[in-house]
Amino acid sequence: QVQLVESGGGLVQPGGSLRLSCAASASIFSLNAMGWYRQAPGKQRELVATVSRGGTINYGDSVKGRFTISRDNAKNTVYLQMNSLKPEDTAVYYCAAVGLLSTAWGQGAQVTVSS
Repeated sequence: QVQLVESGGGLVQPGGSLRLSCAASASIFSLNAMGWYRQAPGKQRELVATVSRGGTINYGDSVKGRFTISRDNAKNTVYLQMNSLKPEDTAVYYCAAVGLLSTAWGQGAQVTVSS
C-alpha cells in the first residue's frame, strides 16, 4: 500500500496562506483519486478537496474559492494551496490516496489559524 507523508502545516494569521504537500511512496498516476480531508477537535473528518485520475476536481463547500488542489504525477505529490485562511480552517489535514480496493491515509498535518 502506498505511504503518504504530509508537510507544510503550521501557524498562520487569519487571511494568510499555506501550502500543504503530500508525497507518496509510489506512483499516484494509476490511483482513482488523491485528496485532502480535515478534522477539527470534536468534529467529524470532512472533505476538503479531491482530484481524480482524470483530473476532475471536487471541493468542500467551506473552502471553494479559497483552496486549490493540484497533483504532480511526475513527483508523486499532491498539493493543497490554502488562501484567505480563517480560524475555522484550523484542523489536522490528512492526505488520502484512493485505490481500487482501499484508501491510504497520511499521518496528518496540523494547520492552526490564529492571531
